Amino acid sequence: MTGAPRAWPTGPLLLGVRHHGPGSARAVRAALDACPPRVVLLEGPPEADAIVGLAAEKDMRPPVALLAHAADDPGRAGFWPLAGFSPEWAAIQWALAHEVPVRFIDLPAANSLAMAAKKPPVAEVAPAGPPVSVAEPTPAGPPDPAGPSAPVGPPGLEAEAADEDDQAAPAAASAERMRVDPLAVLSEAAGYDDPERWWEDVIEHRGSGGAEAFTAVAEAMAALRAEYGHGGHEDDTVREAHMRLRLREARREFGDEVAVVCGAWHVPALGERTTATADRKLLKGLPKVKTEISWVPWTHRRLARHSGYGAGITSPGWYDHLFHAPDRPVERWLTKVAGLLRDEDFAVSSAHVIEAVRLAETLAAMRGRPLAGLAETLDAVRAVMCDGSDVPIALVRDRLVVGDILGEVPESAPAVPLQRDLTRTQRSLRLKPEAQERELELDLRKETDAGRSRLLHRLRLLGVDWGTPAVSRGSTGTFRETWRLRWEPELAVRVAEAGVWGTTVLSAATAKAETEARSAKGLAEVTELAERCLLAGLSAALPVVMRSLADRAALDADVGHLAQALPALVRSVRYGDVRGTDTASLGEVAVGLAERILVGLPPACVGLDADGAAEMRRHMEAVHRAIALLSETGTAGTEAGARSHPQPHSQTDMSTTDMSTAETRAAEHRAADGLRPRWAAMLRNLAGRDGTPATPGLIRGRAARLLLDDGRLAEDEAARLMGLALSPGTQPPEAASWIEGFIGGGTGGGMLLVHDERLLGLVDRWLISVPVEAFTDVLPLLRRTFSAYDTGVRRTLGELVRRGPAADGPTGAGGRGAPAAPGFGPGLDPDRAAAVVPTVRLLLGLDPAPHANDTMEAAR
Repeated sequence: MTGAPRAWPTGPLLLGVRHHGPGSARAVRAALDACPPRVVLLEGPPEADAIVGLAAEKDMRPPVALLAHAADDPGRAGFWPLAGFSPEWAAIQWALAHEVPVRFIDLPAANSLAMAAKKPPVAEVAPAGPPVSVAEPTPAGPPDPAGPSAPVGPPGLEAEAADEDDQAAPAAASAERMRVDPLAVLSEAAGYDDPERWWEDVIEHRGSGGAEAFTAVAEAMAALRAEYGHGGHEDDTVREAHMRLRLREARREFGDEVAVVCGAWHVPALGERTTATADRKLLKGLPKVKTEISWVPWTHRRLARHSGYGAGITSPGWYDHLFHAPDRPVERWLTKVAGLLRDEDFAVSSAHVIEAVRLAETLAAMRGRPLAGLAETLDAVRAVMCDGSDVPIALVRDRLVVGDILGEVPESAPAVPLQRDLTRTQRSLRLKPEAQERELELDLRKETDAGRSRLLHRLRLLGVDWGTPAVSRGSTGTFRETWRLRWEPELAVRVAEAGVWGTTVLSAATAKAETEARSAKGLAEVTELAERCLLAGLSAALPVVMRSLADRAALDADVGHLAQALPALVRSVRYGDVRGTDTASLGEVAVGLAERILVGLPPACVGLDADGAAEMRRHMEAVHRAIALLSETGTAGTEAGARSHPQPHSQTDMSTTDMSTAETRAAEHRAADGLRPRWAAMLRNLAGRDGTPATPGLIRGRAARLLLDDGRLAEDEAARLMGLALSPGTQPPEAASWIEGFIGGGTGGGMLLVHDERLLGLVDRWLISVPVEAFTDVLPLLRRTFSAYDTGVRRTLGELVRRGPAADGPTGAGGRGAPAAPGFGPGLDPDRAAAVVPTVRLLLGLDPAPHANDTMEAAR
């Protein structure tokens, strides 16, 4: 705005705004230029007066938020978000640029947080629409499940609820439903069915506005307050009393040249003629709690109404564009959309942009709007650029209409020591927080990636879920990790909460791990904690965790609990190899648990019902994998130890401690190596048990299958066991259970039947012999077994059964004369098999052209 400033009006300049409204922000900036005040008062917690000057630093980039939390309970917190297009942010920037004091006048956070803690829990209520101001205390809408943990966010600049209880008092819920949405009332009076569209037409598309716009909005709010009173916002009485007291203080210090930027809903109350005594009486006796306040980064996504933010807007990205676009906002917006679609490989050209602009302007004219709005531009994009599809439109809404912009705060901003250490660590590891979700692949053999992994695991242990582990799409080796990272503003509260454990991420994670180890009630909890400590590199916490683990392992006699604990423990030993961690003590406990499972599992399998047998089968499979991994780890550890500790030339070259450690590890490795044959013997015992009370067929069948897969059970012996299990003397349900254990679960049992027709024939003959009255009992078990197979496997089995049994024995062992199933050859053809051997050798990294005789021999 140009020209000399206007004369100051009588009394303070009350600028009633809608928070997060670019039209209000432009109007505030124009009004301050026209009538420069001596002080600017803003709706917000007065505790922020001490840190508002940080908004002028170059490293401060909105969206940001004021975060206030109770000093003794950081989980009780509230946010006051500010975007680049928020009127308060525009007023702060103007005041700091003109060296004008800025003060906040709303109820202190010390009171609002304490009041929120004393309120009854509020029911989840659908949002009543956007209030006229961000300061409108309407935490309507369901709480955000990813939000920080505080009972209710404080009011003012529409503080966001940090954590609402899902249990609701009926009276509080009724009060929520009675709250008035000023925008909805005014838009309905103007004949609009959409409050957002009405606001865009009368404010956002009308230029920068001026004093007339503020006067009109104040008159509308006065009429609404006369009709509805406080509109269901009971706390407004004390909040507005505090605002009036702060306004009186400013007028005594600066005279009438005071500008107040607040929610338009509060403008009539600030203009009321009340006494200071009456206002102080309203504030007397309010609860109070000691608080701390700081700036934290915010995101456009958390400004969106669908996130549960009561004063949220539907399109923060669109509003940001309207505020910052120097001219031709529609043309610039559609160019952004075209760029996004092109980046996602959609065929969009400049001609599409031109046609979309024309269509949006035409739609606006037909709908009687002064300028094409978001609805018109999206309709134009759908018709011109997306060929009527809503799939690209969803992408545009997510990336542009809402957006993933993450603000930044300067290092000089106040923060808890843990947050400062986290920031330093993020910078040293080149791991920048981002609002948009991204996937991060880590190679633990690299020092930087290993450090990133440790940091993410430590934060997860502290409850700061910046990253979540994901399944790797590449290598499945233990030296690979995949994470999905996404920084949410609420994580700042989680970091503040975790600050009670220590001043650095390492010390805090260590202290929390030790506390959890002492308070853990189950063996599985402690083994999981031990695994997490190894992943996080918390070597200082391991002694405490291991003592707790040994104590609970010694006292727990339940085989199921031991079986649950062993896999996590063995994984921990394995991670020690990958991450260079000494896991000798973990290996001792793992071997001890395995020994106790070997002794206790056979009697624990007797007399189980169907559900108990299914659970025991899962335990048995997990222990089988764990013992195999433990044996491999022990062998690898022995070899690695031999390489890293060569035989000394003399006895004096090795200290007594080193000799003792080496002997202990050698004994552990020998014990681990001996577990596998003993486990196989135990499985063989289970597979052959059929006395009374019998071991369930599900477990016996799975034991036989595990032995077969390990090469410790001959095919003839497997066929004999199946023949016994499916003999006429076995009850059909028990036989079906054995089949489910042997070939069920989608673990390759179908292919076993495809390639061994002896087993398929046994199953086929048994199924034919099942009496009619028993068939309905075994049918669910059989359907569950065979439904887990792939479609191709089921089709092949059907073809084999339709063909009937082979005349000359099974096709993998007979010659060419065996009859073939449709789509199969008559038998093994060595010449045809030899043709592919060079290619297979090349894929395996072997010499692709071996001697011809070797090739023929390999084919055979």
